Amino acid sequence: MTSNQKALLTDALYWIGAVTVAWVSVSTLCCLLRGIRVWIVGNGNLMRATKLGKWAGWYKHTAMTDAANTFFIISQAALTIKSKYNVETKTISADFGSVDIYPKIESGLAGLEIGVLGILHICNLGDSGMLYGVIWFCPEQDMTRLVLPRMVERSKGVILNVASASGMYPVPLLTLYSSSKAFVDFFSRGLEAEYKSKGIIIQSVLPFYVTTKLSKIRKATLDIPTPECYVKAQLGTVGLQTQSNGYFPHAVMGWVTTALLPAKLLNKYVMSMGLSQRARYLKKQKQG
Repeated sequence: MTSNQKALLTDALYWIGAVTVAWVSVSTLCCLLRGIRVWIVGNGNLMRATKLGKWAGWYKHTAMTDAANTFFIISQAALTIKSKYNVETKTISADFGSVDIYPKIESGLAGLEIGVLGILHICNLGDSGMLYGVIWFCPEQDMTRLVLPRMVERSKGVILNVASASGMYPVPLLTLYSSSKAFVDFFSRGLEAEYKSKGIIIQSVLPFYVTTKLSKIRKATLDIPTPECYVKAQLGTVGLQTQSNGYFPHAVMGWVTTALLPAKLLNKYVMSMGLSQRARYLKKQKQG
């Protein structure tokens, strides 16, 4: 190789290195600024109900065997909210064992200016230690169909579809559960792209563990917040993230599991966790 060729090669490597360093630096800076915007600055008073509409609706569906208990909880929550904050509340009940429940829901929503709609997607998993089967409804499609057109007429509104971080990657032994959560995520992001220009915010919410009865976790930690702590953080991300883990430690966990860990390694790890959980469940059942 001649001296000129060596010089050209050196220059080429220099510029490749310089461009790479500049690209990494700019990308890191943009990521940092986005993080500050989402997790520190937040979205201000975007989620004030008066800015979006008079009513904020929370739609929760569970398996049919849990319907009575769910209705009781929602009714009690409505009474608590009414007495504590001196606001008007309304509860619409529906039996998923019946056919055509959505006309009843639509009738109950008549005349209500809904600014925020939250949809909690829950599958019936039997006992959390052993997957018996999944009863899966798709309220995201039906409730969105009922509420979204009214939001479009006013050119404002927010729809929050709460799924799970298990929808970010396949979860062996809980494949139906994981895939149903992935559906909610893709459904939400697709609608967001369609309706963003019309003033509608649609967010896919993908939390990891939170201290709830469903998770059977009672003690809060840094990575497992209380529902109140999680909701406060998550609401600050609305309008800033189309897909959100809702809580900064959860966002870090989501980034690590999807961007850093190789898919094969992640699947192997999740599979081992599932097998361990199932073994503990079977042992407990045998002893009982």
